[in-house]
Amino acid sequence: MDASLVLQRMLSVHVGAPYLLNLECGELLHRYGEQHGFADIVHMSDYVATSGSSKHIAYAASKAALDNLTLSFASKFAPMVKVNSIAPALLMFNAGDDDVYRQKALKKSLLGIVPGEEEGVAAIQYLLQSRYLTGKTIALDGGRHLARAG
Repeated sequence: MDASLVLQRMLSVHVGAPYLLNLECGELLHRYGEQHGFADIVHMSDYVATSGSSKHIAYAASKAALDNLTLSFASKFAPMVKVNSIAPALLMFNAGDDDVYRQKALKKSLLGIVPGEEEGVAAIQYLLQSRYLTGKTIALDGGRHLARAG
């Protein structure tokens, strides 16, 4: 596939869609926030947004742009709407992942575990329950950023 088409598709899915959804739902969320104290938007980012990826450049760039949307919409929609994101690294394996890949992936983090989807759910619940957190990206990386530092 053409590299520019890959980039366009990644930006469309990871930046364009959340951008338009946030704008279209902004007034509804603001009204909800006025009635209930606040409303929430939670973006799904990725660990590679801050680390980059030589294999998935367009994907990593689009997730970095999504992180900026989180900051921008947090400023735009405050104080009625909190806007945050979570950025997981490895949460679970795919059924077809072989043992060699699994072992290599586990060694990338300090904790060396596969926490499962529950870790992502717990992070989202934390963001939804917090009354004082906006414009943040929570890294779910098991200490991966420290493991890379050596």
